[in-house]
Amino acid sequence: MDNAGYTQLARQSGLLREIQMIAHNIANLSTTGFRREGLLFSEYVQDLDHQEESLSMAAARAHQTYLTQGPLTMTGAPLDLGIEGEGFFTIQTPDGERLTRAGHFTPNQNGELVTPDGHALLDIGGAAVFIPPEAAQISIARDGTISADGQPLAQIGLVLPEDPSELRRETGVLHEATGATVPVEFPVILQGFLEESNVNAISEMARMIEVQRAYEIGQKFLDREDERIRAVVQTLGK
Repeated sequence: MDNAGYTQLARQSGLLREIQMIAHNIANLSTTGFRREGLLFSEYVQDLDHQEESLSMAAARAHQTYLTQGPLTMTGAPLDLGIEGEGFFTIQTPDGERLTRAGHFTPNQNGELVTPDGHALLDIGGAAVFIPPEAAQISIARDGTISADGQPLAQIGLVLPEDPSELRRETGVLHEATGATVPVEFPVILQGFLEESNVNAISEMARMIEVQRAYEIGQKFLDREDERIRAVVQTLGK
């Protein structure tokens, strides 16, 4: 295969990965706290023995998580929490601390606030948030302070990755900060709200069509190259 074929195959590989990522975004349009993800392409240019022409190869090497605010929906549930602005909740999983924007929590049998998967929500000091079972009223202030029947219990802290590029998606709404995290200076948490996905259906569908067309054009080029090479081989064989 010549350089043109290798270049086109590298491009096709990246476009296929982007199609898969866009499809994943669209599939999570209604997932609470989901963060849209994109693919970053890099270009490698090599001088071909100091000739006038050069070889350029594109590769999809990195994912980007978009941290834009999603719509907030009022649920009225006292333990549904929506983040307004920047920041992530910190939760404890068997694999360590993870970050999420999905704020649907319920108390487990021990009185700890947990996600639907059973992961404990952590307070500003890194401890699990405990809700007394006998508490008649739970209130959560905008700064994350939790009170039971008027008595403060703990404060939920929001954090951000120090470098946004070091935020890696682990599952649908769980993220791992591979680097350091910093606390949000002025957190805003809304009780009785949930944040929806930040995926825009119209823009994602438009992007899907654009990438699919680019992939189809690339595939036609490879088919023509295959036909050309076969013709050359047949001619030389005669």
